[in-house]
Formats: sequence, structure tokens, C-alpha cells
Amino acid sequence: MLQLSGAGKRFGPRLLFENADWLITPNEKTALVGANGAGKSTLMKILGGMDSLDYGSVRRTRGMSIGYLPQDGLTLSGRTVFEECLSVFDALRAMETEFETLAHALSELDPASAEYATVADRYSHVESRLRHHNVYALDAEVGAVLTGLGFSKEDWTRRTEEFSGGWQMRISLAKLLLEQPDLLLLDEPTNHLDLETRNWLENYLGTWPNGYILISHDRYFLDVTVNKIIEIWNKHLHVYHGNYEKYLTQKAERRAQLESAYKNQREHIEHLEAFISRFRYQATKAKQVQSRIKELDKIERIEIPVEEPVPHFSFPQPPPSGRTVVDVSGLSMQYGEKRVLEDVNFTIERGDRIALVGVNGAGKSTLIRLLSGQEQPVTGTLKLGHNVTAEYFAQDQYKVLDPAARMLEDIGRTAPKVAEKDLRSLLGCFLFTGDDVFKPLGVLSGGERNRYALARILVSPANFLLLDEPTNHLDLRAKDVLLEAIGKFSGTVIFVSHDRYFIDGLAQKVFEVARSEDPSRGSQMHVFPGNYEDFVWRKEGGAASLAAQTAAAAPPVVEVPVAPAVPETTAAHAKRVNPIKLRQIQERLAQVEAEIPRVDGWVAETEQALGVFVSAEETQRLSEVLAVLRDRQTELNSEWEELSLQLEGQEATP
Repeated sequence: MLQLSGAGKRFGPRLLFENADWLITPNEKTALVGANGAGKSTLMKILGGMDSLDYGSVRRTRGMSIGYLPQDGLTLSGRTVFEECLSVFDALRAMETEFETLAHALSELDPASAEYATVADRYSHVESRLRHHNVYALDAEVGAVLTGLGFSKEDWTRRTEEFSGGWQMRISLAKLLLEQPDLLLLDEPTNHLDLETRNWLENYLGTWPNGYILISHDRYFLDVTVNKIIEIWNKHLHVYHGNYEKYLTQKAERRAQLESAYKNQREHIEHLEAFISRFRYQATKAKQVQSRIKELDKIERIEIPVEEPVPHFSFPQPPPSGRTVVDVSGLSMQYGEKRVLEDVNFTIERGDRIALVGVNGAGKSTLIRLLSGQEQPVTGTLKLGHNVTAEYFAQDQYKVLDPAARMLEDIGRTAPKVAEKDLRSLLGCFLFTGDDVFKPLGVLSGGERNRYALARILVSPANFLLLDEPTNHLDLRAKDVLLEAIGKFSGTVIFVSHDRYFIDGLAQKVFEVARSEDPSRGSQMHVFPGNYEDFVWRKEGGAASLAAQTAAAAPPVVEVPVAPAVPETTAAHAKRVNPIKLRQIQERLAQVEAEIPRVDGWVAETEQALGVFVSAEETQRLSEVLAVLRDRQTELNSEWEELSLQLEGQEATP
């Protein structure tokens, strides 16, 4: 459908890419990836015809249609949501009117006339088009797409200008999906979608009849929607076949091959240069020297581009809390007449990693604000445990920052004991490089300030983190930094995120805030063990299916008339290993085994520091720290023994 040949593009003095060749086929299912600033969005605009090449060519099949969704900036007004989406079928609606006009004309024209034959031909063509597009099902099609993208039926009749920027982008996405262009170009389509809507879009794209190209920082979304990756790397386009996970493997293999070829070439070049240097001034070797000089000149040197360093950041560990972090009983919340949460009960224990999920408006953000103390429940109790200090990251966290403060100075005041180079490294992970770190916070965009606010929390965390959409505005690299840092965090975390990969990599429990079918009642809480994948498996009936399979696989009970069945034997046969519980024990045991040597190391460091007298106050402080660490040491060893016994019991279960 579309072909780039020898394509090149500059952004000011900087070269984005050159000599790019790309043949885009009708069934293209491709992701465009690369570092920030590599030129992904620029290349997408070139494909869509919104930008031009500096050199090279782009050729499109005549008559092909292209649909383009930018990251932001679209504003719709003047119609209701339903009318706006239905407008993509204006040409079909006009054709429907024409069809009625043609039918009326045929009833009045002489069948033997030339005009009748012309009208009849047009009538046949229009009828075929209408039948192909199933014009009578357009309203249902619009409704299905709007529902999938999270619009309630009440929203359909609202004016588009009443919606925020994120929802305006959803309307624009709905129009593109309904239009079904030959090539769909989506630049960060998941930015404004919640988890349920992303899942719907994944399934919708799975049946998409035409080609599409995506830019996304959602790794799971890319894994399930594309079968080819185009990477802008080292100012060239590189093709990888498979999804994102396979791309990472293939890229590592390609890098290893390139380094091996570079090493072999360097050895050959050094051998030639040594020969030339040794025999340059010997007349008897002049011919051989000249031959090797010519060979050296002809070698096309292999270059290994400098890779972006993989950032790692471990923030200081907070003092441990009590075993119970939060105990919630009978909690309810409402605003005016609107009931948001009703009779919510749960307990959070030290070290829990909890993903909070649910449809938009179910009450996830409300629950996090209640846990953080930002709001108070209408009824019920919410008790924080011993020595619990909570820190809350809101979706609009940037509003609490001082706009006059400069970034590096502000984060330095938050963590005075962290070296400046480490602070700059962390800021770099969150896309603040060079002179950006000296900017006043007030000149940053909302997304940039939220990224900074998240980095600011990481350098001096409390022992209970409440994170509402921490992955918004982060690229893949920054998400990996956040995931790794929280994975090493010794405290407790409850978070809301719409990134499946992030949730699956972090969550040990899933709390679902589920709307009641009765609109007059508030949402309720359901607790599921495991990560999001386990949660989906259970919601789709996986647990019931496994129980049925286990029951089917059990040996039949044979009734012997002379000897009645023994209840204990029947119970023993029915007993089965719980795979979810077994997995939880294994995962927690691995975490404890990883934490024990860390705590042992801190104990040794603190004991060593106590051996050097600085002051009476410092000695007292270190002694208190050492006492806490030794308590933690004892707790971990006891937990390890308990988990090991539980694991043996589970594995030994018949």
C-alpha cells in the first residue's frame, strides 16, 4: 500500500533517520519503537501525509485511505457524541438518499429508454455498496464501539465539547475504528484508556481487517497486537518479526552478532596495520605493503552505536511498619446523594503489592484518597497500623509543587543525603536531561510535572506508598525503572495502573472495585490473590474450570455393598493442591530469601558504623536503627521457616 525509499528526515540540525526503506503491506500489524526523540511521531506523520521527507520518496497506492490518531490536540464540538461518530458514514447516508431517488426515477422512466439504462446501472451499483456496508446496522455498530471505549448510553447524547481532552481522543479513536481506513496510524492510543478499554481495543484490533501501525509505551498491548517491529535506531530503520517480547530477544542477538563481527574486523585491521608498520620501509616488501594498504582502504568499518545506558535506581528503604498496615471495616463513601463505595472490608499487610482495578468511575481514586487521609469515610473504620507512614501520589500531583522551585534544587532538598549525580541519573530516567534539571517547575507541562513528582517520591519514600496512575506519561524505560525500584522496595504498595505489564510484574494481590448492578448503591470490594493475569483467569471462570477438571480426573468411588465408604478416604481423595496458594507461597518465599541477605548486609554496615565514634547522638541513632534491623532479621527468618513448612505441606498434599 505504501513504500518509503531512501527516506531521510532532519529536525533542525539533528538527523532523525536516513536511507530508510519500508514496504507497508495491506495486512501490516506493526509497532514503531525507538528512544524518545528518535523520530517515531515524525515518521508516523510522514506516513499519514501530515509531514514531508527532506530526501527520498514515499509512494502510496492510488485511492488508499489513511486514518491518523495523534497523541493529543484534537478538539471536537457542535454535535452529540453519537452524531459525531455517525458522521463518518455521511457518504453512505447520502448514498442511501440517492438510492431512494433512483428507485423513484426508475418507477417513472420508460424501461426502453437510454436514460432508464443509465439510472438502472447506477441503482445497481449503489444497492451493491449499501448491501456491502450493511447500512441498516450502522447505529448498532456505532453503539458497540462507543460502549467498548467506555461511553455510557447517557454519554451518547452529550455534546462533544463537554468532554475533557482524554475523552475527546476516545471519540476520535471511535471515529477512526468505524471508518475502517486501509491503513490505521495510532500514536499512543492507550494513553487515555483505562484497563478495561485497553482490553477491548486489543480484542477489536485482533479482528481488524486492514493494516495498522502503532506507537505505544504499553508493552503488553504491543505483545498482543503486532507481529512486526520497526525500530528507529542509530538513524536507520531496523525490522524485527514477531511481537515486542521477540523483538527484545532478536535485538540482543543482533547486537551480539554485531559485536562479534566488530571484534573480528578489529583483529584483522590491527593485523594489517601491524604488517604495514613493520615492513613499510623495506623495499623487498613494498608490493605486499601496498596490497595491504589498498585492502585496508576498502574495508567498510563496522560501527557499534552507543546504547542508551540501562538506568538502575534503588531508593532508600524506609523503617519497617507493623505487620498490619491498614484494617478497613464497613467503609462507605458518598458525595451528596451519589454513593461511591459501600460496605468495603479488607486488610493490607506489610510487604503487600496490591493492584487496584475497576472500570472508570467505580471509586478507585476515591478509595486511595481515603487510605491516604485526604478524605474521611461517611461510615465505617479505617485504621493505620503501628509505625505506618503513608505517601500519596495523585493523578494531578503536580498541583502541590512549588512552581518557582528549580527541579534539581527541589529534589535535593527532599533527599539531602543522595548524591547529585544519582539525582541527575534518576531525573534522566524520567526524561529530564541536560539543562532540563535547572528549569523552574512552573514552566513544565502537567505531564512533565507529574513525572517529576513521581521521581521526587522515589528518593525519600514512606513505608506505605499509594500511587494513583504512576505509569501515566512514562515511556518504557521509565516504567522499567519504576517497576525495578518498587520491586526492591521493602515497604507496602497499593497502586492504580492501566498498564498490564506493570501490574503483572508487581502485583501480588488484586483488589477489584466493582460497581453494583443497582445504580443507587455504591461499589464493593472483591479481593483476588495473584497478579492481573490470575485475576482475569478467575473472572473468566478459570478456577471453576480447574475444579471441574480436577474432579473429572479424580478416581471413581466404587461402592461395595458389604463395606460402607469411609468418609476420611473420600475427603483424602477430594483434597487437591491449590495452585494459586502454592504460587503465592513460592513467590513470597523468593521475596523473603532475597530480602534476608539485604537486611543482613544493613546489620553488618550498621555494626561497622557503630565501631567508629562520631558523637553520642549518632551512636544512639545507630543503636536504634540496629535494633529495628535485628527485629526485622528475626521476623524474616521466622517467616522463612514458616513459609518453607507451608510449601512442604502444599507440595506433599495428595
